[in-house]
Amino acid sequence: MQNTVPLAERMRPTSLDNYIGQKHIVGEGAILRNAIASNLLPSIILWGPPGVGKTTLANIIAHQLKRPFYALSAINSGVKDIREVIDKAKGNGMFQQNNPILFIDEIHRFSKSQQDSLLGAVEKGTVTLIGATTENPSFEVISALLSRCQVYILKHLDKDDLLAMLDLAIKTDSYLKTKNIIITENEALLRLSGGDGRKLLNIFELVVNTMGGETIEITNEKVATIVQQNIAIYDKAGENHYDIISAFIKSIRGSDPNAAVYWLARMIEGGEDPLFIARRLVILASEDVGNANPTALVIANNCFQAVNVIGYPESRIILSQAVTYLATSAKSNAAYKAIESALEAVRNSGDLPVPLHLRNAPTKLMKDIGYGENYKYAHGFENNFIHQDYLPESINGMKFYEPGNNAREKEMREYLKKLWGTKYNY
Repeated sequence: MQNTVPLAERMRPTSLDNYIGQKHIVGEGAILRNAIASNLLPSIILWGPPGVGKTTLANIIAHQLKRPFYALSAINSGVKDIREVIDKAKGNGMFQQNNPILFIDEIHRFSKSQQDSLLGAVEKGTVTLIGATTENPSFEVISALLSRCQVYILKHLDKDDLLAMLDLAIKTDSYLKTKNIIITENEALLRLSGGDGRKLLNIFELVVNTMGGETIEITNEKVATIVQQNIAIYDKAGENHYDIISAFIKSIRGSDPNAAVYWLARMIEGGEDPLFIARRLVILASEDVGNANPTALVIANNCFQAVNVIGYPESRIILSQAVTYLATSAKSNAAYKAIESALEAVRNSGDLPVPLHLRNAPTKLMKDIGYGENYKYAHGFENNFIHQDYLPESINGMKFYEPGNNAREKEMREYLKKLWGTKYNY
């Protein structure tokens, strides 16, 4: 009888000895394995693509260290849920020595305030945090939390890892070992998995269940045919979700409207939330088009509003219009780079004092000590401009915004040069 629990879940290992892949961190003598063996595990962030064993590794760590294990998903958890877990952890700490493990899946989806709520418990050791993320934690995890964690990078599973996973499933799974499964060709299975172990097992199970019978011979042609017939492998809550939205964004960024519309169609056919797609277009309009075409943000925002009102199926037309407009627009990431550069300066320089002439002076005392003194009101001068400094003295002259190489931003560059002279001589 076919098992109703997915194969990927049935094959989830419970010890490091059965864990496949990531030998660079959990192989014999590797740094994370040693930390687990010595029970000196710090809070950690597991960064890697979907399906490489982040959640499994967190469960194994908790099991081997015999610690209470709390799991939250950043998709459906908030500050209240975090505080409840921390309160439970504090209660446990009164009766046992080992502090609990708090596993947060997709920690990059937590807002700053949600991440802030973890700081005290992590710093005091109330919980040992294990965060899992598919995104670069340097960009998605706040620096205060990141500085309290060790980051371990997990890699795509290689061919040997994937074949070992298949072999283990065939030999040990209670359902599969009742079949005579012959893998004549494995290239299609490996290619479609993309180094994702969960996806590999999902595809393998789909193929086995579709073919049926006691003896099953697997070839590249059979795998391709079965997967093509079940193209709704697009899972809006699963790993393929990330692959397709990534391809979609990169196609628009790369100015390929044909590819962009294709990936849009894949998401629509797979039942993706149209508001999720529209939100990504609003972000892209600023991040990748920016001041090369400021109207792009207007179009994207209007698209979001219209999709919110209309919904499927008609919203597919609105999305298509916005996608093709953004894909064929001039591109610039200058605004994105400007804020990232400015944020880096803030982190490196700290809270620099606001120059006195730029400070607000609502009281007589503030005026007496020089607040607002010598400030020049730009509109009181010719062309609404007057030379004066606006940055803190120690970073005066730093450049954060560099106009992109497109017609509109070239005009901006020339305008800034005309006003500021050498100060804006890019």
